[in-house]
Amino acid sequence: MNLFFKYLKTNKTTIVFIILFIFIFLLSFELYHLPIMAVIYPFIISFVLGFILLLISFFKEKKKHEALEYTSKLSTAMIESLPESTGFLDDDYKLIINQIKQNALTEQQIEYEKFKDLVEYYTVWAHQIKTPISSMKLTLGNMDTDEARRLSADLFRVEQYVEMVLTYLRLDSESSDYVFRKENLNSLVKSSIKKFINEFISRKITLVYEPIEYSFITDEKWFSFVVEQLISNALKYTNEGSISIYMSSKNVLCIEDTGIGIDKEDLPRIFEKGYTGKIGRLEHASTGLGLYLCKRTCDNLGIGISAASTPSVGTKIFLDLSQYNKIKE
Repeated sequence: MNLFFKYLKTNKTTIVFIILFIFIFLLSFELYHLPIMAVIYPFIISFVLGFILLLISFFKEKKKHEALEYTSKLSTAMIESLPESTGFLDDDYKLIINQIKQNALTEQQIEYEKFKDLVEYYTVWAHQIKTPISSMKLTLGNMDTDEARRLSADLFRVEQYVEMVLTYLRLDSESSDYVFRKENLNSLVKSSIKKFINEFISRKITLVYEPIEYSFITDEKWFSFVVEQLISNALKYTNEGSISIYMSSKNVLCIEDTGIGIDKEDLPRIFEKGYTGKIGRLEHASTGLGLYLCKRTCDNLGIGISAASTPSVGTKIFLDLSQYNKIKE
């Protein structure tokens, strides 16, 4: 009904003119003292025919409106055709829209090529920088000193930042190499923990972990990135105490620390891009990208991620593995 009133409003000029002509017609009959009844029947017939034509015109416009409404929800590339033209102005509009579509597709292709070049550049850069990193790791691995262990930990963080760059770029890339298959959770977690053993030892942080017998469908590389990022965060904000990794319920993996925690007002926004909160403002090294990348990756893996935290007590991060076609052994 609202659409019909909008249609009447759009055509109000035509309707006003029709009413005006009818009034002039009736006034002419009155001034010439002609019988009004002689025009009543033609008027009624004309009114009924005019109303029918009005409805026909309205339904044509309604159909066009629905087609345009549907088209407006499509991406530029998906718009194949517009509603049939009913006048020369429609032809002009279609010409303009098609030109805008072509320009948009051209710009989209240009931007895609730029993004592709950027991904390729940083991919090459990452592989190149890993060579000296590996060399330094081998050198430091032969030195059993506190300084060497500290440098090894810092070098590992550099390696993590390189992986974060690649992850950030690949998230929106069409070539993201997801390979979903049945994985053993215990193997993935143990492999991730192993990378942080030196930091646990050097900083005297207790690791609480018992083997987990659980299998599910995921991508090994991307899931490991999430676990490693969460362990890294836990270590980053835990000065003393412990980090525990366990199943908090049947299908939920929990990574818990006894760190500085997260303020209540910051907790709902920790997965937002670039959001660092109060803790991040104190820790100048915080970028606000780690948890954002975890959330985006989990979304792609079909895994739920959430957090609970108490300042000065610690933080718990939950990974709901049941959200993606789990297979329990």
